[in-house]
Amino acid sequence: MATTYRCLIIDDESPAHKALISHISKFDELEHSGSAFNGMEAIKMLNENEYDIIFLDINMPVISGVELMELQPNRPITIVTTAYSDFALSAYQNDAIDYLLKPISPEKFAKAIEKAKTYFSGNSLKKEINTNVKTFSYRINGQMTDIPLEDIIYIESLGNYMKLYCSKSKSPIIIYGSLSNISTEIDNNNFVQVHRSFIVNVNKITSVTFKTLTMSNGETIPVGRKYQILLDVFLK
Repeated sequence: MATTYRCLIIDDESPAHKALISHISKFDELEHSGSAFNGMEAIKMLNENEYDIIFLDINMPVISGVELMELQPNRPITIVTTAYSDFALSAYQNDAIDYLLKPISPEKFAKAIEKAKTYFSGNSLKKEINTNVKTFSYRINGQMTDIPLEDIIYIESLGNYMKLYCSKSKSPIIIYGSLSNISTEIDNNNFVQVHRSFIVNVNKITSVTFKTLTMSNGETIPVGRKYQILLDVFLK
């Protein structure tokens, strides 16, 4: 059975959507599965649905394409589609697989799709998110331990280590790893990064004020400027 790749188009201009839909329609393995016309709408769709490839514009209001990539490091394969050449370095630094300048020729679009397919084949199978995972596994003192995700209040970065603050533990659990790595292992519907040093369980937020959150253990967590929009999406 042939593999089908679900595609999401993110662009604030309708003509760009029409052009990309036309390109997508010429590939049997591609399926146009969604259209977002701004960054906030895109983040909501990415958190509620599964996509394999996103076509991302750079110059959008409220949340630019670069900011979206920074806010969603574990997003699907990203092909940047833009009229601006200035942001190529930022795009590749945020793991975009290709950078296509508008108007996009069929030849360049085809090459970008081949890059995406090569990526998928190199990673065995398309990335699948297991939404049924209810525990987080970590190694401490040489032993693997599981903790229910619902018990985690928030996670704080400490360089190459992290502190897990949990409802059933008086002291934080310190483990090796980074926020970017742990975010791929936890349920994105309940956890959101609100600062470069903090990921929080949205179900453990007791109050929200400008630039801060109060968590169920009474601790106050700062909210970074660029993460405020992402938090707003989750709390709506």
